[in-house]
Amino acid sequence: MNLLLLRRSALHTLRVSVLAGLALLPCAGWASAWQVSIDEQDGLPMVTLGGGPVMKARFDFWAANWSWTGFDTAVKVNGPYHYTLQGNNKALDFDLTADIRKEQAQTLSWVFDLDAHSRQAGVMGGGMVFQFDPGQIAGDMGAPQLLPGNRGWSWGKAEQGRGIEMRFDPPLAKVYFERGNPSELRAFLYSDPINAGQQQIKALLNITGDIELGPTPSERFGLADPTRWPDDQLDWRTSPVDLSFLNVTEKPAGKRGFVKAVGEQLMFEDNTPARFWGTNLSAYSLFKSPDEKIRLQAKRLSALGFNLVRLHHHDSPWVSPNVFGDVTLVRDTRQLDAESLRKLDVWIKALKDEGIYVWLDLHVQRALTANDDIDDFKEIAKGQDHVDLKGYVYVNRSIQQAMKRFAEQYLGHVNRYTGLAYKDDPAIAAVLITNEDDLTQHYGNALLPDKDVPRHSARYMEAAKAFARQHDLPGDLAWRAWEHGPSKLFLNDLEQRFNTEMIAYLRHLGVKVPIATTSTWGGNGLSALPALTTGDVIDAHSYGANGQLEKNPLSSDGMIDWLAAAQVVGKPMTVSEWNAEPFPLPDRHSLPLYVAATASHQGWDAMLQYAYSQQAFNPGWRTADNWHAYNDPAMLATLPAAALLYRRADVHPATTRYVFAPTPGMLYGQEITPRNSALLRTAMEKGQLQIALPQTPELPWLKPATIPADAQVLKDPGQALLAANASEAVTDTGELRRNWQQGLYTIDTALTQAATGWLGGRSISLGAIQVQAQTPYASVVVQSLDGRPLGQSRELLVSLGTRAVPRADANTPFNVEPLAGTLSIKAPAGLKLYAREAAAQLKALPVAYQDGHYRITFDGQYMSNWLFLK
Repeated sequence: MNLLLLRRSALHTLRVSVLAGLALLPCAGWASAWQVSIDEQDGLPMVTLGGGPVMKARFDFWAANWSWTGFDTAVKVNGPYHYTLQGNNKALDFDLTADIRKEQAQTLSWVFDLDAHSRQAGVMGGGMVFQFDPGQIAGDMGAPQLLPGNRGWSWGKAEQGRGIEMRFDPPLAKVYFERGNPSELRAFLYSDPINAGQQQIKALLNITGDIELGPTPSERFGLADPTRWPDDQLDWRTSPVDLSFLNVTEKPAGKRGFVKAVGEQLMFEDNTPARFWGTNLSAYSLFKSPDEKIRLQAKRLSALGFNLVRLHHHDSPWVSPNVFGDVTLVRDTRQLDAESLRKLDVWIKALKDEGIYVWLDLHVQRALTANDDIDDFKEIAKGQDHVDLKGYVYVNRSIQQAMKRFAEQYLGHVNRYTGLAYKDDPAIAAVLITNEDDLTQHYGNALLPDKDVPRHSARYMEAAKAFARQHDLPGDLAWRAWEHGPSKLFLNDLEQRFNTEMIAYLRHLGVKVPIATTSTWGGNGLSALPALTTGDVIDAHSYGANGQLEKNPLSSDGMIDWLAAAQVVGKPMTVSEWNAEPFPLPDRHSLPLYVAATASHQGWDAMLQYAYSQQAFNPGWRTADNWHAYNDPAMLATLPAAALLYRRADVHPATTRYVFAPTPGMLYGQEITPRNSALLRTAMEKGQLQIALPQTPELPWLKPATIPADAQVLKDPGQALLAANASEAVTDTGELRRNWQQGLYTIDTALTQAATGWLGGRSISLGAIQVQAQTPYASVVVQSLDGRPLGQSRELLVSLGTRAVPRADANTPFNVEPLAGTLSIKAPAGLKLYAREAAAQLKALPVAYQDGHYRITFDGQYMSNWLFLK
């Protein structure tokens, strides 16, 4: 996980007012594909098409020399289409408030009040940044246009009859396109200087054509008062369910020998297929948890259904102690701390004893110091006492040597509780060389000549020119990391050289398990995949946002599409991070079901949620956070259900294989991502999607894909495999159905049946269950625990997901929205219903039985996320 992505979202808070008796807004999908609504993070407009953003806005302000300043915002929903925004910029010493309303059916208004407390000179200023989808600029909407006199902007083509205009009065300080880029427009409230005093600016946004004004997520989910909901029933020391039977035959982890990659599958040494449902343990959870709590959590992780844990942020400088020790005392990163290693030893032994495998990262965010003997340290440190090695490692031999020394110490460390070096322990399932550290999109830019790292840039430029000469490529294009074309060939090759050397070194040390180089993440396109094939697996990361079930694949990408686009013919696929933000998303309980069912259908090999915890397991005060699933009743509501359906393979693999086979010119010459490719988005809705990487003369190390004979080979990234008017998709097995117009997702298999999404006001019938909910958005899952098909099973788990909101200041326990509705389950007579409450206590509940069906009534008052019919 890249913490840089978190810092801005962490500045924001959302407040929802208590409105007694407020009628709920419609909870189904909206009739119009085009919609404008208020972003609850910034109080600014957001334009979506088919559930995906095509225009996003944010506040940005800069001090001198474009030094970015933080801007805290809080949005309050006062009522339907009425909002209040409060913002504060400490660095530039001003406050901002806004009253936002829907004036008419097609008009939103803002009244901005700015209050500058002191004069600020020599600053850049700032205001709103509007980002437009380049695909829409090239398509139906065209390029946005500036209104005369710094009065705002408009977007849309007159011939389409669809348009948006945002007009400011009085005129703004300045409105312009960033560096001539038609996809980013800046509307400055302040420029230099910022004079002390108050001013008011009004804005009107008008829409025409088939665009509608829509509600925010909070309005759609219902403006209830969460403090009136019951407390969650979670005990962080015990598991609400017990799925440890899934690991019984695997104790201790490693008993089947080392994990290996065989073709497109992970297998154990005894040739048993390996299928991993995992999570991440990160940062303080690793080093500050008491030993007895570590062993307790290992048992809880097993009970929750996990069989793989990744140890993450072990080396990051914001974690103290980390693997190098107390960061206030560490002078260099040459030596590993004995006590920190002992803590990792305890974790690995405890997990191993519970049948849980371990994924090790060799680098996440290590901070190299001036004492680490790094060549040209000063130019990359830029006055700081430490540096992040990302990007620089590919051209700096001394950094490469530092990484090798770490790998030797880390993997060669003998666990005092197992007696095995990490490299020799078959409970270690995989190794990652470097986290989120690719050249092909992200960190190649750090080496460019304008980045003020002359010696690193010189090595980069020399390598680029040599590559261009060797392959008769234009020398003036090969180094241009920000462009597609020859540079993507060069960047893949440069990344591959490091990967090949590191893998050879790790094998020399004795590493036997699959090695991942880095991950495809953060908007990487298909042109980032070739270098990743140097490893034994392709690893992917993906983070979504609200409304994943409502993404129309004909027009919009979702987090699941970015994972699907990483599956390469001939390679196993792992996902070491998946989640959604900002926390607490009201629909996050849908994610585990959506991810697990898709992964099972697509044939992905290892799925790891991020994260189980970043905080230590200690008695006392506990906080709520996106990276602490262990105490989040919304995520834990369905994570065990997802583990069971994935590990048991309740969802069958696809029967159809779609292979996208781009030519070299297409792969390296143009950006191809789920954001701009209908093929990548729609193929995986029906069958299995794979990417066939082509033979590339400039990359002789890239092994061309052997496309299976039964595959449907596709060449056009713009081709959609769904009808233009489709509102839902059903997988080729018939088990998974997603209706994006209604925001519904169902799983219908012999052992697992589930409905999640906008269930309110609907009756949903699956093989053995029927759900009727009044709660607008919920997840309902029924699963057999005894292996008999639903309808015959005498031991069933019912998992219920609804909104869960932490207390003020992110304190626990959460308040959990009680479910209202009924659930009918076909099952044999004689069963009793129980609810799981705190400290793993069971509470008997009433249940009616008639005509072979149990009828459970949810009264909208009592709530438990886990029920048992047995």
